[in-house]
Amino acid sequence: MAIETFDNRVPEIDPSAFVAASADIIGRVTVGEEASIWYNTTLRGDINDIVIGPRSNIQDNAVVHLADDYGAYIGELVTVGHSAVIHACTVKDEVLVGMGACILDGAVIGERSIIGAHALVTGGMEIPPGSLVLGSPARVVKSLDKEQQLGVKKWAEKYIAVSRKFMERKNEGRVDSSS
Repeated sequence: MAIETFDNRVPEIDPSAFVAASADIIGRVTVGEEASIWYNTTLRGDINDIVIGPRSNIQDNAVVHLADDYGAYIGELVTVGHSAVIHACTVKDEVLVGMGACILDGAVIGERSIIGAHALVTGGMEIPPGSLVLGSPARVVKSLDKEQQLGVKKWAEKYIAVSRKFMERKNEGRVDSSS
């Protein structure tokens, strides 16, 4: 795991958060309570702030980066799927970002939304709360009903449980955290 200071800014990682051994966290990054940062993920806070909210997970090979004018803000109980790119945008609470999705500068994803796999959310796009978003370029294809919206956070809750198991392994010395 590489946790690096950049421009005199040290990442702030809550002690209850899980960070995989191959993750890179650099500079102006805050990782909240019970969040998880998975394998080969990069959070590069070199030119602005990255905030990962409580109980959110950033899955394997994802990238979170910034722009001069925009930080990256990920709310509570958010799941960012494998190989997604979160670039200088805001993802509000209880959102699922599908595998390989890309969210660009200045976009705002409303609460309890689902961004489908490989969707391309273009810069400045505002997604209303409770939306299903698909395509490249992305578009809102429907509003999720109440039950669907309430179900979005289950993915994040699952990753909290999984990350606890990984932390137990690490604490019991069954994982070499220096690799």
